[in-house]
Amino acid sequence: MTPEASQPSFTDRLMNASARLAAATWPLAGRLFRQRLEIDENRALWVDKTPGYRPRPPLQGVTQADVSIIGGGFTGASTAYHLSRRFPAQRIVLLEAATLANGASGRNGGMMLNWVNGYDDAAPELAARIYQTTGAGIEDICALIERHKLPVDYRRDGTVTIYTDPARAEAAHATVEAQNSIGIPTRFLASADLRKHLAVEHGCGAIFDPGTGQINGAQLVRGLAPVLEAQGVQIYEGSPVLKVHEGRTITLTTPQGEVQAKAIVLATNGYTGALGYFHDALFPLHSHIFATAALAPEQRQALGWHGLAGFADDFDRISYASMTHDGHLIFGGGSNQAYSYLFNNRTAYPGGASAAHRAQAMMERTLSRYFPQSHTLPLTHRWAGTLGITFDRRPLIGVRGEQRNVYYALGYCGHGVTLANLAGEILCDLYAGNDSRWRDLPFVQGGYHRIPPEPFRWIGYQVFTRLTGQSPRL
Repeated sequence: MTPEASQPSFTDRLMNASARLAAATWPLAGRLFRQRLEIDENRALWVDKTPGYRPRPPLQGVTQADVSIIGGGFTGASTAYHLSRRFPAQRIVLLEAATLANGASGRNGGMMLNWVNGYDDAAPELAARIYQTTGAGIEDICALIERHKLPVDYRRDGTVTIYTDPARAEAAHATVEAQNSIGIPTRFLASADLRKHLAVEHGCGAIFDPGTGQINGAQLVRGLAPVLEAQGVQIYEGSPVLKVHEGRTITLTTPQGEVQAKAIVLATNGYTGALGYFHDALFPLHSHIFATAALAPEQRQALGWHGLAGFADDFDRISYASMTHDGHLIFGGGSNQAYSYLFNNRTAYPGGASAAHRAQAMMERTLSRYFPQSHTLPLTHRWAGTLGITFDRRPLIGVRGEQRNVYYALGYCGHGVTLANLAGEILCDLYAGNDSRWRDLPFVQGGYHRIPPEPFRWIGYQVFTRLTGQSPRL
C-alpha cells in the first residue's frame, strides 16, 4: 500500500528465477543459496503467488463518490465488498497508493487467527463474545472465497500456541478448562500429543484452536477485485491520497486526480498517520518474515511438521510459523530485531528486507531452536510488513469527524487477517446506521490511549525493547 514500494526490476525477477532454481536442489543448495538471498528485494511469497496480476490505472481527473475508500488491503476490499452488496446504487471508489495487497495484507505471516489483542483479562462473557465474533469472521472469509470461487490458497486445520516450560504449560491447561466452560472449543495438548503434530524442541504443551488456519492474503484481495468491479466499485491503483479536506463533501487529492465523496473510509492501518489521522493512537511497526522453498511431503515429515496450519509461542519475543499446502514454511518473530520501529512513524523500511541482515539471522537461529535441522532449508523469500500498533494493542473501529462521515478501522496489532476482513462488515453496518450487533464490543466506537510524540515515542520504544529485553507481544 505504501507509495514508496515499487515493482520488481528485471534484475530482481531474474534473481527470483534463480532462487526457485536453486531451491529445487534442496537441501544441497541450502547454505549457498542463503548467501544469494542477502540482496532479495522485499517481495513476499504471497505476492509471487499472484502471477500475471495487472494493476489498474491511477485516478485521473475529478470524480464523484458516495463513499471513497482509502487503501486496497483487507479492510478496503472487505468494506467495498459489503457496501456494494448492501447499497448497489451507490458509487464507491477505492484508492490504493501502490497496488492491491501491497501493504500488510500481502506482507503478513499468513496466520488466520481468533481473538483480539489487548483483552487478555476480559470477563468470561466478553471473552466468549470476542471469540465468537472472530470465529464468525474466519467463517465469513472462507464463505466469501467459496461463494465467488476465488483462487485463494488457504487451510483451516487449526493452529497451536506452544508453551515452553512446565509451569506455563500447566497454566495453559487451566486456561483451556476455563475457556471450555464458556463455550470456547480450544483443546490442551500435552507434550506427547503436540509432537504428533509438530515435533518441535522445547514444547511442554500447547493450546490447540481448531477453527484457525492460514491464508494467502494477496490472492484474496487481488482475486476479489473483479468481484468488486462487477458490483460497481471503481478501483484506482497507483493513486496515493496526498491531501484530505473534510466537510459535508470530503475532497481527496491524488497526484493526477481528485475524488469528491460524501463519506470516506480510512482503510490504511499502519499508514493512517501519514494522512493526518490517529497519529497519536498508533505507530507503524515493521515485522520481518521469511519463507522457505516448497518442501516435499517427505521433507516436511523429516522436519517434524505432521499437520496443523501453524504455531506461535509464549515468549514476549513471540515467534510464529505456518506451512502452506504446497510446503512453504513461513517464519516470523523470535527476537527484538524481528520488529522495527523507525523514527517519526516512517512506513517504508529502508532497503527492504535485504537491509535487515541481523534480524533475519536472529530469526533463523530461533527457528532452528524449534527445528534443529531447519538450517539446511533453502530460503526463497524475505520481506517486511508494516503493522499498525496501538498503545494497549486494541484495534480501533468507528466513525468520526464533524459531519460523522469519516469511517475508520485500524490498529489490528498482528491479528489483521481476521480483524481487517471483519472490519469491512462492521463499517458497513456503521454506515447503514444499524450497528446494534457490534455495540457490545469495546473496540467499536471506543477510545484509545495516546502515544507520546517524537522523540519520546522512539526513545520509549528503544528503552522498552533494548533495556528490558522484550518486544511488544502482538
